[in-house]
Amino acid sequence: MRASYCRALASWVIAVGVLSGGSSVARQTPDFVRITPAEVRWHDIPGGHGAQEATLLGDPDKPGMYVIRVKFPPHLMDSPHWHPNDRYVTVLEGTWYTGTGDTFDLARAVPLGPGSLMLHPAKAVHWDGSASNGTVVVQIIGYGPTKGGVVDPKQPDWIEIPH
Repeated sequence: MRASYCRALASWVIAVGVLSGGSSVARQTPDFVRITPAEVRWHDIPGGHGAQEATLLGDPDKPGMYVIRVKFPPHLMDSPHWHPNDRYVTVLEGTWYTGTGDTFDLARAVPLGPGSLMLHPAKAVHWDGSASNGTVVVQIIGYGPTKGGVVDPKQPDWIEIPH
């Protein structure tokens, strides 16, 4: 009985593979992409008080996967906001201060150093940036479009931290 079950399972797996377009070996593979730090093209975020963004892959404004980097200058954080889809954020440089919830409160911020990862769940309110003398660079991977919204449109998009 066990041998017949294994044959039936193997037949099912093969059938599913054929129906879904064949084996992974036969599928077209995408081109490899390599981007060195010198090739990253930073652009000022409009109204971003010196914050910059670089799109490495994809387009965060269109459907599909994207990879971007955001650079926060010292003492600059964004106000509470949200995005429609999950975002995976890795700290590449500096100490990134992160907070969750509708109210910006630097005393509640959690500092994350290089190599740290944070998941921003879809539609979850958060705020983050640099609350120190150092520049912060994070890499964000997500699925677009990424345009979300601020919690309180009457508040500024960016918060300059007194120092």
